[in-house]
Amino acid sequence: MSKDAALEGYFREATAWDADRVAMQARSARLAWIIAIGACVLTVVAILALMLLMPLKRVEPFVIRVDNSTGIVDVVPVFAGQAEFPEAVTRYFLTHYVTTCERFNFATAESDYEECAAFHGAVRNQAWMTLWDRTNAESPLNRFKDGSTVSVQVGAVSFFERASGSEDLVQVRYTKSRRPPGSGPEEVTHWISTLQYAYVAPSKDARSRRWNPLGLRIVEFRSEPEVVAESSPVAQAAKGGAR
Repeated sequence: MSKDAALEGYFREATAWDADRVAMQARSARLAWIIAIGACVLTVVAILALMLLMPLKRVEPFVIRVDNSTGIVDVVPVFAGQAEFPEAVTRYFLTHYVTTCERFNFATAESDYEECAAFHGAVRNQAWMTLWDRTNAESPLNRFKDGSTVSVQVGAVSFFERASGSEDLVQVRYTKSRRPPGSGPEEVTHWISTLQYAYVAPSKDARSRRWNPLGLRIVEFRSEPEVVAESSPVAQAAKGGAR
């Protein structure tokens, strides 16, 4: 009988030890799950905090100016798009815009596309993207896929004043010279475009600001062929330049 009692005591101790081991494993599993859930919550909170802080992070370049005579150092303020520019500055940017956006060379097509987009608002950019879409039969990528190149020469830029007194309309006369691959003859056509423009705050994007530092915005652009008589000075000048 004493042996049976000792054996039963051993089994009870073994059972209690095993129950303690199971309980300890259960506590460890619960603790591990609590730590894992806490880590996931902290990760989500950190990601949300970064997302909320991202709009506050930006790089603003600045220029330090030193006066040659006095040695005084100051910081050149960043242009905020609120100044009025002389007509010569606007004429230059409009000429550059028409020259860049109406020409075509497969080697520079991607760069020209992005540069022109830097002068557009949302509506104009949508039309610009639709024009260059490869599914569009009139896309320059389809029209000149034979290897042709198109160069542009601006002849005149005319500013117009509205009845309200605002001067935001311009007509640009220019020629397009299409040169096919090989030694084919060059085709020169005359065009006239009507542009509505405005100055807005320059883009915060460094790449767009490099192309359009003053915030010139092309609101509307329409271009159509111009019929020029062969005896007119414009036609003679174009013919002479094409030789």
